[in-house]
Amino acid sequence: MKRTTGQDRSKTTRWRAATQAVRGGTWRSEQGETSEALFLTSGYTYDDAATVAARFAGEQDGMTYSRLQNPTVAMLEERIALLEGADACRVQASGMAAMTAALLCQLSAGDHMVTARAAFGSCRWLGDHLLPRFGIDVTVVDATDNAAWEAAIRPNTKVFFFETPANPTMDVADLEYICGLARAHGITSVIDNAFCTAALQRPLEFGADVVAYSATKLMDGQGRVLAGAVCGNEEFINDKLLPFQRNTGPNLSPFNAWVVLKGLETLDLRARRQSENALKVGKFVADRVPVIRHPWLDSHPQQKLAMKQMDACGPIFSMVLDGGREQAHAVLDALELIDISNNIGDSRSLMCHPASTTHHNMGPEGREAMGIGEGMLRINIGLEDPDDLIEDLDQAFSKAGL
Repeated sequence: MKRTTGQDRSKTTRWRAATQAVRGGTWRSEQGETSEALFLTSGYTYDDAATVAARFAGEQDGMTYSRLQNPTVAMLEERIALLEGADACRVQASGMAAMTAALLCQLSAGDHMVTARAAFGSCRWLGDHLLPRFGIDVTVVDATDNAAWEAAIRPNTKVFFFETPANPTMDVADLEYICGLARAHGITSVIDNAFCTAALQRPLEFGADVVAYSATKLMDGQGRVLAGAVCGNEEFINDKLLPFQRNTGPNLSPFNAWVVLKGLETLDLRARRQSENALKVGKFVADRVPVIRHPWLDSHPQQKLAMKQMDACGPIFSMVLDGGREQAHAVLDALELIDISNNIGDSRSLMCHPASTTHHNMGPEGREAMGIGEGMLRINIGLEDPDDLIEDLDQAFSKAGL
């Protein structure tokens, strides 16, 4: 395989984001295909023994084994890195594989991590249950309280880990302050950017060290495959993440990588249209429910910060009903167009009840501490006509007594 003409790094990085999303990282075989080739192979052959020895020794570029490299996967990694403005990227089998790898590759027994209170349930599980099993201490803070991050720092603090906006409370953390604080103390900041992707928010521009993704969400964008990604500088990716990944094996399949490559071509278009739809639907919902958590509305306590950090509001927001789980489930059961689903980032509108799905395993006390009540609903706004979504929510709210 060879790279497309003009694909050397110095030229590619000058391209604008829309061009990178379609052409960045493209390799072409001798067939000259326009769409990226799908390489379904676990291994590779070599012309001679010296070649394979040189590749395994790191003295010669080239493929050795698909747990380490695959042409289709490599194209996706380069494209995501270009969109993110990162030196390098490694993709994983799922978003949680990415989060786990990004943390475990750099933390050891005796280390300390500070993490955000509001987060995806499985991300909280890592800090609450997995890391402590291996002698890693974890402190949980309110991500919106800048002073809390500084107060939590210890001599052995190695990582700050958080997402913004947070799932599902939509808390917005101050990237510039928190990442700057981390760097000042020699702490690595790891940001889960799945709610936005680089199309809407680029944490590296605010001083983040590592950005991690569930590419299952907006990057794929159509609910087809699982995928994850971790971006950072070459030292982190090659010296810390890669040894962990190559020996533990949370690798992304070439087929799933190919699907996400196709998703990236329309990522910017989808993310911005879904944001427009989410703003229109959010304004309607705000007049019908007691509490709405939407980063682009005046009612959000961190609206100005959200607008500073994000190019658009994103497709996701949440709401809180006074009638608890019974009323929240009644709304879900009354939906006719919007699907009940715990996924996000899809081109279809999806709605779920976090307390009984994504954050069920946190338990009542854990959910209460995170600000997730029984009346909370989270919605992902898709690419449907927003007026159809409003009509569906209108009738569902009415049936549920709202």
